[in-house]
Amino acid sequence: MHLQESGEMYLETIYILSKKSSSVRSIDVCAYMNYSKPSVSRAVGILKQGGYLEMDGDGYLSLTPTGLEIASKIYERHTTLTELLIHLGVNEKTAAEDACKIEHDISDETFAAIKRHIEEHGHQ
Repeated sequence: MHLQESGEMYLETIYILSKKSSSVRSIDVCAYMNYSKPSVSRAVGILKQGGYLEMDGDGYLSLTPTGLEIASKIYERHTTLTELLIHLGVNEKTAAEDACKIEHDISDETFAAIKRHIEEHGHQ
């Protein structure tokens, strides 16, 4: 199952929230993303069906190994691209917004090249 950008955003959000707290529920995702409960419930159901997400009997969400792999990849792209854009002179808010748009469409090859460039040359 190929995950759409919205699915990646949900996984990334759950990943970010799980770094802050060991217990993440759908309501936390609603608050963070500013989405309605029905929208989040629908997405959680789809992500559970796809094998990206699990929910325990108390409603706590956790990423499966596949979900974690995707979420951490998107998060790394987001943070790296945001930092790069800020370094290039883009204001922080715009950099974060643009990184969010780019992170889902950029190829693995291009992102690896950007990362390699940053590692080799730093933020000079």
